[in-house]
Amino acid sequence: MEGIETKLDHKQVWSECLNYIQASIPGNDFRTWFEPIVPLKLENKVLTIQVPTYYFYEFIEEQYIKLVSTALREVIGSGAKLEYSVVMERSPSPSASPAYTVNYPASGKHDLRNRAVDKKYGHQEQPHIRNPFIIPGVKKLNIDPQLNPEYNFENFVEGDCNRLARSASEAVAKNPGKTAFNPLFLYGNSGLGKTHLGQAIGIEVKRLYPEKTVLYVSANKFTTQYTDSVARNSANDFMHFYQMIDVLIIDDIHELAGKEGTQNTFFHIFNHLHQSGKQLVLTSDKAPVDLKGMKERLLTRFKWGLPADLQSPDYETRVEILKSKIYKDGINVSDEIIHYIASHITDNVRELEGALISLLAMSTLNKAEITFDIARSVVDRLVRKPHKEITVDQIQKKVCDFYGLKPDALQSKTRKREIVQARQVAMYFSKNLTNSSLSAIGAVIGHRDHATVLHACKTVKNLKETNTEFKHQLKEIEGLIRQ
Repeated sequence: MEGIETKLDHKQVWSECLNYIQASIPGNDFRTWFEPIVPLKLENKVLTIQVPTYYFYEFIEEQYIKLVSTALREVIGSGAKLEYSVVMERSPSPSASPAYTVNYPASGKHDLRNRAVDKKYGHQEQPHIRNPFIIPGVKKLNIDPQLNPEYNFENFVEGDCNRLARSASEAVAKNPGKTAFNPLFLYGNSGLGKTHLGQAIGIEVKRLYPEKTVLYVSANKFTTQYTDSVARNSANDFMHFYQMIDVLIIDDIHELAGKEGTQNTFFHIFNHLHQSGKQLVLTSDKAPVDLKGMKERLLTRFKWGLPADLQSPDYETRVEILKSKIYKDGINVSDEIIHYIASHITDNVRELEGALISLLAMSTLNKAEITFDIARSVVDRLVRKPHKEITVDQIQKKVCDFYGLKPDALQSKTRKREIVQARQVAMYFSKNLTNSSLSAIGAVIGHRDHATVLHACKTVKNLKETNTEFKHQLKEIEGLIRQ
């Protein structure tokens, strides 16, 4: 389709573009980056869209501009152009920032690293702030970054649960202090990979920019250092040491809650680094809006950049995490055991990895092969609450409930599309969430053979990878099954 020549208004054009985009990217990404966009006007094949913050503009330009450009050409035709109207969340001055516009032709031919657009629209480089103090004996280049080389991007398994956080972290690592993700605020429950991503940023920055000074520190250690500096009457030295850092990564920032002196000092460090174009990366177990015991002026700054959450990994991501660690450690574990562990340890990446370490230890000590019984005993010790055993019958019932079918519908010989799909979905979850063999699953669901079950699982998996709506359905059904 060369383009729609009829008189479509801006809302219709953008709606057509969204249909094209939605079919090409994961649902979470679409909801995060495209649903908040508002079409403003269409004049002479120039579509103007409003994005809520500058980091939306940057992220779309870096990650999705080719897709958006193609969509525009499909809908408007050749010569289509795109304009952004960006409403800034904050301003370096007390007065509100005006909206501004960035123009790009929808051709995919542009240089994302060209910062002339910033200068054109009033974004000026922050003046360099010289450090007025020099700490005796400290040389900037000799600061140990305190990074664990195992926590790199290559070892981080990406899934829907962490894709936004991973993408933003890589963008920060490539251009520290140069993106709108400053600070980058990573948050989520314990064991989901916040520390891993924070350190991965530091490792990648040191690889790309060896001259930059990177420091990873826990909030607890930061507090201890501050308390010691006050006792030694060297708080100024402490503050200006941290003001020398190019990329500062502070883990568990929520631990500063209620510590007024430490918060005041961090406030001044934050301001200096941010105004000097340095990068801040913060991790927390809660989003900025949910943090308690923090000064409002700090919470406001935490929201300046990008708060990105990490959620509990879904089943497919858990399997990939286990396979990645197995490959890295060079151990032999059957797919049956991998799926069993992934089905029973559902909330915490650290516990998944701990299960494999325990399996390896038991196998080494006993000089025995890693068996299913050993895996079951390890899982029983790691899972905090007794796990409800999921059966094929329960899965059938939940699937029928979801699709509004009668309980015995999956046993029929009918070839109606909706029943065939429901039967295939029930087989897929029975394989992934139970210990039943393919033959046993087929015997319970419609008296099919193991080849039919295997074909059903492959069909569901392929459809999941190509159909966003179906993928969301599977997530909802899995939630019902696990209730």
